[in-house]
Amino acid sequence: MPELPEVETTRRGVSPYLLGQRIARIEVRQRGLRWPVPEALTLLEGQVIEKVSRRAKYLLIETAMGSALVHLGMSGALRILPEKVAPLKHDHVDLVLTTGQVMRYTDPRRFGAWLFVPPGEQHSLLAKLGPEPLTDDFDGERLFSLSRKRQVPVKTFIMENPVVVGVGNIYANEALFMAGIDPRRPANNISKERYIALAGAIKTVLARAIEQGGTTLKDFTAADGKPGYFAQELKVYGRKGLPCASCGAELQEVRLGGRSTVFCALCQR
Repeated sequence: MPELPEVETTRRGVSPYLLGQRIARIEVRQRGLRWPVPEALTLLEGQVIEKVSRRAKYLLIETAMGSALVHLGMSGALRILPEKVAPLKHDHVDLVLTTGQVMRYTDPRRFGAWLFVPPGEQHSLLAKLGPEPLTDDFDGERLFSLSRKRQVPVKTFIMENPVVVGVGNIYANEALFMAGIDPRRPANNISKERYIALAGAIKTVLARAIEQGGTTLKDFTAADGKPGYFAQELKVYGRKGLPCASCGAELQEVRLGGRSTVFCALCQR
């Protein structure tokens, strides 16, 4: 699934083509996504796009008459194309601009979403989300405070959206390695000092990934068709059995919360 850096890369890729442009129409060829695509999206037709923002892994295409809330799901992607380019099998939604260009949504697995948000309202999917990780609202003090009564593994804890948004599996692995914290440790058994280090690592890992265009995944390429390059810098994710980049020990793998978790038993404690 595309994680926060991939979604932010997509936002930055499509924004220059959308901002200030008028929506001619929205064509929906497949309404059966994760949730049915609502007819209310047609209210955006004729509106000027005022802002393209991101909240967690959701994109918001904002106009005076409301917003389209877009989630890429497991395999979704957005492309900017000339309107004359014929849609393919998995091209489910087109946001057509009066410029003759189209932002086309492709999603082979159909786990993504296109929803409508009325003006001045917040969608229920966004209501209980925690702070963005790259803002001042997120820090080690927050992690320490929220973790005191939590016995879940720390990796599971930092991936919970009410705690902080956008720390998916790849970047949780990487941040915990950078901070030297064993992902299996109970969340309430970590000191404030180490949580301060972990919050810093989360910010650093995500910022680097965004700068380099996200991580290259099987189902993701950036909006301009170029893959991300952060995968070249991954220290632990996907490297089970390989030597640790810091100490040379063999990297271990366990399952936490049903997700692959790779770590160095010597460097992370």
